[in-house]
Amino acid sequence: MTKPGSERRLRWPVHSRTDIERRENAAAEYRPGKVRLLLVAEAPPCDTTRYFYFDDVPNHDWLYMYVCRGLFGEVEIADLRARKASYLGALREAGVFMIDLAPEGMSNATPAKLRPLADGAVGRCAALKPKAIVLIKSSVYDVLFGALRDAGLPVVDERMPFPASGQQPAFLRAFADALETAGFDVPIRRPK
Repeated sequence: MTKPGSERRLRWPVHSRTDIERRENAAAEYRPGKVRLLLVAEAPPCDTTRYFYFDDVPNHDWLYMYVCRGLFGEVEIADLRARKASYLGALREAGVFMIDLAPEGMSNATPAKLRPLADGAVGRCAALKPKAIVLIKSSVYDVLFGALRDAGLPVVDERMPFPASGQQPAFLRAFADALETAGFDVPIRRPK
C-alpha cells in the first residue's frame, strides 16, 4: 500500500499568456519570408521552458535535433545545442518553418482531442503558402493529412513517428522519404 503523499506527479506549469507570447515571438524570429518546407508537429512541449524555437533548451530537444540531422546531415548533438540560434537561422534561410497543430502542450493527445483543431491548422498552413508540408507524428498525420489534401495544399503522404523514445532512426528514414517526395534538396547549408 502506498502512503498518502508518497506518489509523485509531474505537474507542468500552466501555459500563461506570457508563455504563449514567448513561443510566438521566438517562432516569428525564425519565420522565413517564403516558406518552402512547412513542418507541422503535434503541440509545444508541456514544459514551458522547452520549445523548438527557444535557443536555450539544454535537453529533451528531440524534434529540433532530429529535424536538423535530417536536413543538415550528421551533426554532433553538442554543436546543435551550443549553436542552436545559428542552426535555426540556417533553417529560416532555407525556407523551413515549423508550427504545431495544437496551440498548447497536451498530455495524452488523442485524435478526439486533436480533430477539432484541424480546420484552424489548415487555415494557418494555407496562409503560409508553403511549397510542401510534412506532418510530424502519426497522430498529426491521422488527423490532418486528409484535411490538408482536400484543401488542395501540398501535403506529403508520409506517416512518421515523433523522434523520441527510440523512434529516431524510424523518424530519420521517414523524414528523408518525405523530403525526397517534396523535392526538398538535402543537406542544406550549415551555419558557419
